[in-house]
Amino acid sequence: MGDMTTATPRGYTATKDQLQGRLRRIEGQVRGVGKMVDEDRYCIDVLTQISAIQAALDKVALGLLDDHARHCMQHGAEEGKGEEMATEMMAAVGRLLRRG
Repeated sequence: MGDMTTATPRGYTATKDQLQGRLRRIEGQVRGVGKMVDEDRYCIDVLTQISAIQAALDKVALGLLDDHARHCMQHGAEEGKGEEMATEMMAAVGRLLRRG
């Protein structure tokens, strides 16, 4: 039996600090958009910042997908769960692509 106190390493574990830094920057951008709305800033300026936030989130998501494909799915395939995990990943990709 495995040690229940040790978390399973994820594909992003090696770059977790970098990932958390990116997410903190995105969080700051979102707060900045809220401040822009509070200050009644020009609509197009607010939309430009929202677009930048979406692009930053997309970059994070693509990095997570890459890590998942290279790490988690490889381990899943070794355990005989490759097909299940491929289906799961494609569903996640579908959710990421459905916007608006």
